[in-house]
Amino acid sequence: MSIATKRGDAGTTGLAGGIRTSKSDLRVESYGTVDELNTVLGFARSICTQTDIAAWTEQIQRILFRVGSALATPPESRKKQPVISTEDVDFLTNLVYQIEATDGILADWSLPGANTQSAAYEMARTVCRRAERLAVRFNETSAPETPLVVPEVLAFLNRLSDVIWLFGRLIEVRAGVDARLRTDDTAGPKFSRAW
Repeated sequence: MSIATKRGDAGTTGLAGGIRTSKSDLRVESYGTVDELNTVLGFARSICTQTDIAAWTEQIQRILFRVGSALATPPESRKKQPVISTEDVDFLTNLVYQIEATDGILADWSLPGANTQSAAYEMARTVCRRAERLAVRFNETSAPETPLVVPEVLAFLNRLSDVIWLFGRLIEVRAGVDARLRTDDTAGPKFSRAW
């Protein structure tokens, strides 16, 4: 059996459960962007020399397969939607607290590019934010009483961008890199945000 099925030649694709839809559908755009995020995270992991961050990244990637599958499974599908649990979100929240407790974590906006490994995670962070925006936009096409995206998916993507941002900062701290946006002679409030 070949992967070249030719069924998508006219611009449609199959959702979980065999339902066909346009490749321009917001559902497809949402799970496609989660797939893109998983790939960018895979690249970041492939060049990451920090064993703990690489292991966390792999664990996140495995959950992202479930997130993408959940987005690809419409309510009318004969296939059951994969569960994204509060435990998945809590895993990320606990990572945020753990990394934030590290001495020297940047307390300001960061300027991407000071370190190759952290820059790869910055790219992943921006893709994560886009995936979140698309999932929210897709969810807004449904009635409030019948959401198309489970709340845990949205919470997971929101928390994940924080975690990815912190991965970049942790890499920089360990490498002794100063990637602060503001210098000591630059006025303005300092922030520690993942955008």
